[in-house]
Order: sequence, then C-alpha cells, then structure tokens
Amino acid sequence: MTYDYNSYKELAQTAADLQYAAAVLEWDQEVYMPSKGATFRGRQLATLAKQAHEMLTSEKYEQVLKALIDDKSLDEIQQNNVRLAFEDFEKNKKLPSAFVEELSKQTSLSFNAWIKARQENDYHIYEPELKKMIALKRKQAELYTYEKHPYDALLDEYEKGATVAMLDPVFKMVREELTPFLKKIAGAKQVNDDFFHRNFPRQEQWDFSMDVLKKMGYDLDAGRQDISEHPFTTSFSAEDVRITTRVDENNFASLLWSSIHEGGHALYEQGLPASEYGLPLGSAASLSIHESQSRLWENCVGRSQGFWKYFYPKLQAYFPQSLKDVSLNDFYKGMNQVKPSLVRTEADEVTYHFHVMIRYEIEKGLIDGSLRPEDVAAKWNDMYEAYLDIRPGDDKTGVLQDVHWSHGSFGYFPTYSLGSFYAAQFFEQAQKDISGLAGQIEQAEFGNLLQWLRQHIHQYGRRYRSDELCRNITGRSLDFSSFMHYIQEKYSGVYDLK
Repeated sequence: MTYDYNSYKELAQTAADLQYAAAVLEWDQEVYMPSKGATFRGRQLATLAKQAHEMLTSEKYEQVLKALIDDKSLDEIQQNNVRLAFEDFEKNKKLPSAFVEELSKQTSLSFNAWIKARQENDYHIYEPELKKMIALKRKQAELYTYEKHPYDALLDEYEKGATVAMLDPVFKMVREELTPFLKKIAGAKQVNDDFFHRNFPRQEQWDFSMDVLKKMGYDLDAGRQDISEHPFTTSFSAEDVRITTRVDENNFASLLWSSIHEGGHALYEQGLPASEYGLPLGSAASLSIHESQSRLWENCVGRSQGFWKYFYPKLQAYFPQSLKDVSLNDFYKGMNQVKPSLVRTEADEVTYHFHVMIRYEIEKGLIDGSLRPEDVAAKWNDMYEAYLDIRPGDDKTGVLQDVHWSHGSFGYFPTYSLGSFYAAQFFEQAQKDISGLAGQIEQAEFGNLLQWLRQHIHQYGRRYRSDELCRNITGRSLDFSSFMHYIQEKYSGVYDLK
C-alpha cells in the first residue's frame, strides 16, 4: 500500500483528538468534577490513553512513517513533522499499551490521594499511592532505557537531551552564585510586604487579574480562567487554551502572579500554529521553553517597576482602603521581597531555585532507589532547613504542596529553573531588539513583545530543541550569567545594595 503525508496527518491528528479529549477530562477533574466521579474518571482517562498509545505505536503508523521519513518531495514543515513523529514513535513503542493504561489509572488514584492528603494535612494518606507511582516510573525508565542514570530517561520526557550530568552543574551554579547573593540580601534592611496580607475581596482580585490577562494579549475567545487547587494551564488546541488560579483573600500575591504566570503559558499555546494541530510543529518546544514564557511575563515584566506604573493606580482603584497608604515604590519593593519561604509557587525569584533544587535531588533519589518514599517527608524538611534555614511545620506546606508527583511528572521540576534562566536571556535579547520596550511596558503596550515572542519562539513549535532555539535567538547557549546579571541588577535596586 502507498502512503502519503495525508495518511500520516490523519493518524496523528486522530490520536491527538483522543489525547485532547483526555485533557478536557483532566481539566474537569481538577476544576469541577464531584468527588464521587474519581473512580470512573480514572477508567475513562485510561481508556483514552490506551487507545491513543495503540494508534501511535501501531504497525500501520510505523509503515506510514517509514514510507515518509526519506521522502524528498515533502516540504520543510512536513519533513520536520515526520522526523519528530518518528522519534516519538520509537520512544512510545517501548511502552506496552497495558503499561500506559496502568500508569493512567495510577495517576487518577495518586491525584485523588494527594487531594485527600492535602485536605487532611497528612502525607501518610498519599504515601501508598505515591509508592506505586514511583515503582511505575522506575519501570518506565527501564523500558525507555538509559546510559548512566535512570532519571535521565524521565528527564527526556520534558526536556529532550537533559541528563543528570547536564543538570548537576547547573544546580551547582545555583548553590555557588545565588547563595552568597542571598546572604548579601539577608544582611540588608528588609523591605515590607505586610500590605499584601490585608483583606482583598475575592471578586475584585479576580476582576483585576482578568484586566491584566486581557492587556497581556490573552485571547478570551480562545481561553478562560477558572479556580483549581493548584494553578495550571491546559490546551486542547491553539484556539482553546485554559488557565486556572487560586484565591486567598488575605494574600493578594497568591492569585495575581499565578494568573500572570499561567497567562504566559497560555500565550505560548495560543501562538502555536493552528495549522499544525496534533503534529509536532503544533506543540511547544519543551517544558523549559514553556516555562521561559511564563517566567518572562511573571517576573521580567509583571514584577517590574515599569509594569506597575500603569497598573498600580488601577489596582488602588479596585482596593482603595487596602492600598491607600502604600506608595508605588513600596508596592514594587514589597512584591519583590526576598525571604526564604516554604511554598514554591509563592517564592521570590532568588530563593525559588532552591525549591526546585530540593525537588530535583529528591526525585533523583526516589528513582535510583537511594531514597525511600516513606522517608520523603523527613528528607524534604531537612533539605529546606539546610538550604533555606526554614523548616516546614506541616505536610501541606511541605511535601504535599505540589501536584506533579501524583501525575507521575518526575523530571518536570528542573525545567522550572531552566525556564527562568532562559527567560532572563530571552528578555535581555528582546530589550536589544525592540526599541523603546521599557516605555511600552510602562504604558501596558505589550503587542511588540508578544509579537517578538511569536516570531522567535512560538511559531516554530518543536522544530528546535531548547538549546538550539536559544542559540538562534541570542547567539549563545543557555548562559546562567544572564540570569545572575538580571537578578543582581534588579535586587541591588530593591535592597539598596549599590
């Protein structure tokens, strides 16, 4: 039988239909699903995951890809889609359908155990299901195969080519360069952020966050914002990209920067070419590049003084009583307070990477067997005390704060730090390329910045791996010095260190 590019496209997009249908169910599971729906939801997700996996590892799909892999009549976009799809096929083929189904079922069980454990603030409720998940992830690493460390096989799921050998030196720089700067800040007069913990009514917080998202360019005809236990972004196509946030009426920072962060993710997804729906070039380059987009908007833009020159008077209009005695400069400094804390998603830009490093070290131990699941909570607490001189007082603000392990997302956390480092490097380049960018940000005119991101990053989908994309944009590989320059320049001003 003769196969053409349309044969490949039909198979790939049909499988994507199943995967995106599962994504809708997962979104509902975290946003609206009643608690009794968990059992059958797990079955539904497992069925869809199994069917999509079988389609993408079928003999027919293999024949189609092999017929096209050396087809010189394909254009450049088609060639790249086939090349990347074949890479995915060879990897997917290593996982039996029964294993994929089992992993999907365990994900639902683990997630619901995590929710219950958080509600009751008790890690031991979650531990048995986490233990099963870790066993499956170890098995997955063995099925994928690896050269040096089993964790490498799982890292590659989120960051192609990432290994322990690559990441260990990155986190060594975090320890060696960020630690002394953190100590320098600790020796300075602390800035005040008490006003963030005044009363900020839920609806007004929500309305303000929606104003910000619209200004950023988030297309609400192709997206929406909802509430969930853990903020996230999910996409069912470039024309249906949804975000979630959470609200604390006595902590204004909890909602706003979650919304901006997830909005950055959503802008990336909305900027991917809709013409490549369900194909590699219609997908994000990697998790670290995805994170670079959210951290660029959240930190480089959203926590800048220029951003708040426009938005702060509007925020004061929403909360006249809570902010009547707070100046713009005090608000800017307060939002950028550096202080060791327990919750990663609410950590400042300097201490944030210690949170990631702790998770990275724990994950390595869980996957190579040097750390037992029953010892994780104690290990977590000890590492927080060692690196940040602060110890969790309970499980909810300690080991239970992140949803990722319940999803089986081992190897995901390092991309958060990589994304921040890429974000600083990309923003540094954008400032060089876009004339008057600082002034545009002060007027909440983000069109040129968004267009720059669409031109240099979004439009390419998975065509380039992270480091290659970085070199195309900035002329050099990931460079930690860009991040350190950004951090030192910004926080020397916040803490009057100059």
